[in-house]
Amino acid sequence: MSTLWQGRFDGDPADELMAYTTSIGFDVRLAPDDIAGSRAHVRMLGRVGLLDDAEVDEVLAALDQTEAELAAGDFAFAPGDEDIHTAVERRVTELAGEAGAKLHTGRSRNDQVATDLRLFCKRELADIAADVIALQQVLLDRATTAGDAYLPGYTHLQRAQPVLLAHHLLAHGWALARDVDRLADARTRLDVSPLGAGAVAGSSLPLAPDMAAAELGFAARFENSMDAVSDRDFVAEALFALTMVAIHLSRLGEEVVFWTSEEAGFATLDDAYATGSSMLPQKKNPDIAELARAKAGRLIGNLTGLLATLKGLPLAYNRDLQEDKEPLFDAVDQIRLGVRAMTGLMSSITFNTDAMAAAADAPTAAATDLAEHLVAGGMPFRDAHAVVGDLVRRSLEGEGSLADLMRADPRLGEAAAELLVPGVPVTRRTTAGGAGPEPVSAQIERFRARLFTDAARFD
Repeated sequence: MSTLWQGRFDGDPADELMAYTTSIGFDVRLAPDDIAGSRAHVRMLGRVGLLDDAEVDEVLAALDQTEAELAAGDFAFAPGDEDIHTAVERRVTELAGEAGAKLHTGRSRNDQVATDLRLFCKRELADIAADVIALQQVLLDRATTAGDAYLPGYTHLQRAQPVLLAHHLLAHGWALARDVDRLADARTRLDVSPLGAGAVAGSSLPLAPDMAAAELGFAARFENSMDAVSDRDFVAEALFALTMVAIHLSRLGEEVVFWTSEEAGFATLDDAYATGSSMLPQKKNPDIAELARAKAGRLIGNLTGLLATLKGLPLAYNRDLQEDKEPLFDAVDQIRLGVRAMTGLMSSITFNTDAMAAAADAPTAAATDLAEHLVAGGMPFRDAHAVVGDLVRRSLEGEGSLADLMRADPRLGEAAAELLVPGVPVTRRTTAGGAGPEPVSAQIERFRARLFTDAARFD
């Protein structure tokens, strides 16, 4: 069996070694990035005189053919292809002969895989950010069309104060906006080319790492060869950003599960985004929302697993770093699927605004407004809190309705009772960023402007 390192060894590697260490089963996904990195490397070798023009053309043509074979599914993998780098180099050498054998000049798989992975992350994080922005756009659209619909806002999963539905939806939108920021920040920090770092110490050959970095569209090249080949901070950071997206999808999913339950009845799923039961004919299940909750745990596992792998590694490259790819690939795939599924769900869900309003119109939901009414008349808030709390307690104990008790209290009277009229409390939220009509209207415009800016960042 031919390997890239066979010259040092007497005999073939054990089958068990190859079975345990081979990564071609998953790192084949890096083929486009590996070929892009190889093209940049070859062109750089030509410009510094390590390959002549004819050799550059031969190797580039071989890379083109290799890329076409991989894309078409016609690429024939060999037993010695332990990773995608080996497979590409082997095929290029088959096609270009002696010129192909020069492909790896001044390069190690250590700086090669680090380059591939950074290219992959740059592309995928941008694509996922675009998907997140699409979900935010749906939330904005639903918030805009929600009008004056309102529902209970909850703390501790207990009804607290009425809030506009638009406000509630945009709360998820702003959380996702922070995710977009994190994805953008992670892309900025990983935008550094490791190509030219070699295995650990660079090269005695007249390589031009800046040239290769520019060819690949990186913002900069590495400053320290040991750091360049061993750094996987960017993978951990990408995983963290993706995990936070998953956590925010989970929170949105939990709301969907609650809202669509018969106990709440605040929303109804479109049939295309719900599942049924194999036994219970009446069921309509929010599987997308439930899986969004579960997948967050999966991504947390991917992140913590990688951090545990990285925590004790000496400089520079160690084979442990092969374990960075599967959690990253899985996180990218799961987030892409989850964001798109939740986008479809939220774009098609039906809000049962009458049920929302009925739940929000309970007299006790206006308790804070009553206390603030007293504060506006000069009463200290703590005293006002005690007055209203006492009235709520007496009402719950059966002394009378809250409205009647307020009318009978000279500190409150008929003016305060009018605050209990359905739909009135939510209109009283006037502070900037609050849940009432005026601040929400301004918030919608700010959110729309934010989406426009973020879309331009990833266009």
